[in-house]
Amino acid sequence: MADALHRALDWRGPDRLVLVHGFTQTLASWAHLAVPLSETFQVVRVDLPGHGGSGAVDMSFAEAAAAIGDAGGRATYVGYSMGGRLCLRLALDRPDLVQALVLVGASPGLADHTEREARRAADEALAGEIERMGTAAFLDRWLAQPMFAALEPTAEDLAARRANTSAGLAAALRRLGPGAQEPLWDRLGALDMPVLAVAGQDDARYCHIAEEMADAIGVNAQVVAVAGAGHAAHLERPGSFSRLLAAFLVLHPPTS
Repeated sequence: MADALHRALDWRGPDRLVLVHGFTQTLASWAHLAVPLSETFQVVRVDLPGHGGSGAVDMSFAEAAAAIGDAGGRATYVGYSMGGRLCLRLALDRPDLVQALVLVGASPGLADHTEREARRAADEALAGEIERMGTAAFLDRWLAQPMFAALEPTAEDLAARRANTSAGLAAALRRLGPGAQEPLWDRLGALDMPVLAVAGQDDARYCHIAEEMADAIGVNAQVVAVAGAGHAAHLERPGSFSRLLAAFLVLHPPTS
């Protein structure tokens, strides 16, 4: 499965850092961070199933998490939203691969069965809309949500998003969405690597989730709220995010 997911590699640094994007994005969304990080690290950017160069890949949640580990190897993993949920599953299933974990706007899933089933139905309905309206029209609607009010995608990121197929995005939503994910809350106490949970200060829901995750993980977890940011804190405030990531990596450096 090492080649199951498309990835981009930069091998200039000695130690490895894996960057995993969110729904509708591609590895291009990390370009602004990958360039400076590659001066210090081996940066691996991964396209999730249904996205970018992995557009034709269709996997379950557990399979996708394992494929990220196959693509990234032993490293520090940084995951945003959908990518963060998958990196969290990888850290629980393969702690030998995840030296440290950074989660941005991410969650362990929906613990309540009724809520999860409702979300599954909502994701199915949304997937059908993606297939009917096409990627471009869906993206206009998706990015118009209040949670992305402060987000201004780069031209490269936006072009890559628009190149995603509606079939790929719909499949990803059905297979990797919160409604399809087995909740991970009860397993969080097993994480013993350093964990940084990041949320935008204006994203009240995910600030609360980050605090709850850290409480469940224990003393090896910390929470940072990024001022002036919503759900996509790393894209909305890239300078602030770069600084807090750099500080975390100094304290918890990945090793080859």
